[in-house]
Amino acid sequence: MDLDLENGWQVLPIGGDTGTAYMGIKQKEKVFLKRNPSPFLAALSLEEITPKLIWSKRMHTGDTLTAQQWMNGRCLERNEMRSKQVVSLIHRIHHSDLLKKMLQKVGGVHYTPENFLTLYYRGNSSDLLAHPLLHKCAKFLESHLPAYDTKDYEVSHGNLKCENFLLSDSGQLYLVDWESVMFADPAKDLSMIMCRYVPRADWKQWLESYFGKQLPEAMEFRIQWYTLMNLLLDTKSNYRRGRFHEMNQDILKIEKTFEIFEKF
Repeated sequence: MDLDLENGWQVLPIGGDTGTAYMGIKQKEKVFLKRNPSPFLAALSLEEITPKLIWSKRMHTGDTLTAQQWMNGRCLERNEMRSKQVVSLIHRIHHSDLLKKMLQKVGGVHYTPENFLTLYYRGNSSDLLAHPLLHKCAKFLESHLPAYDTKDYEVSHGNLKCENFLLSDSGQLYLVDWESVMFADPAKDLSMIMCRYVPRADWKQWLESYFGKQLPEAMEFRIQWYTLMNLLLDTKSNYRRGRFHEMNQDILKIEKTFEIFEKF
């Protein structure tokens, strides 16, 4: 793989959705290389949300290549996603003035509830669009849009799965893969973790650990709305990837969540 590096570097591809991540090795030095990362990376490095950014260079192809500190560690397990360490990291991201200013500077997009519904419908399978429960759920979400001022939107990672949380050998937790970063209602990020990893019986306690107090007014409604929205998007993604067992599990979650949400 020609990444326009000087002689002596060994470059090994790292598995991932984008195919743009590599391990770079030169003598005793090891770095994480990323082709065309988000320009938001510098701010994430300063806030120690991601491993330290070492250098960035423009390649002869016009692409950008960055090198970050290589961290020995592991991804989080599913049952670790409800931990206080995860809650603390998400809270820090949502309340970072630096991240918000930098995302504004690089042209971060605001995603409204209508935008997420559009993402679900765009290019979706006719099989899913015709599914009675999924159709009913999507139409319900359309007619019950949550009201939340876009000026209160926070930096949202957009793809909070356990594989994107890196726990270093020293115990430092990082969040990587920021290609889907956006401005959004913080309920979007919170509900994404909750619907995937937190048992429903623990939702209230988990949210209170984030807010440090009783839930803000109307937050519960927004959490339920984005929970269903996230599950619809997960269903679409799993269908497209042929992960039909996971898709059916999502549909079962939608059925249970929808029964609760309809009572609001």
